[in-house]
Amino acid sequence: MDDARDAVKSAILAAIRTIPRGQVRGYGEVARLAGLPGRARLVARILSENDDAALPWHRVLRSDGRIAFPERSKGYLEQSRRLKAEGVKVESGRVRGIRAAPTEDEALWGPR
Repeated sequence: MDDARDAVKSAILAAIRTIPRGQVRGYGEVARLAGLPGRARLVARILSENDDAALPWHRVLRSDGRIAFPERSKGYLEQSRRLKAEGVKVESGRVRGIRAAPTEDEALWGPR
């Protein structure tokens, strides 16, 4: 069972590492990229356990482009700072101009 969990965790972390600098992905999109469609909450859980300082965790947002941490919390402020350092426009906890695609179809073809 630990091998399966490790494989899932590795797939999720690998998907996060592929997010280019200055871009974002939604939790659900990361799950799909890891081969785990519908497992957005698992992505959030894996990220909450992360201790790899080099992981670009800050590039993962809610599907509507919002930072998931409570406003003004340490995590919220750090994620906002890191995104802004990459040139991402963050206003009131939401990324502007870049939207995390909620579905694979929208990622490929754009919004309906």
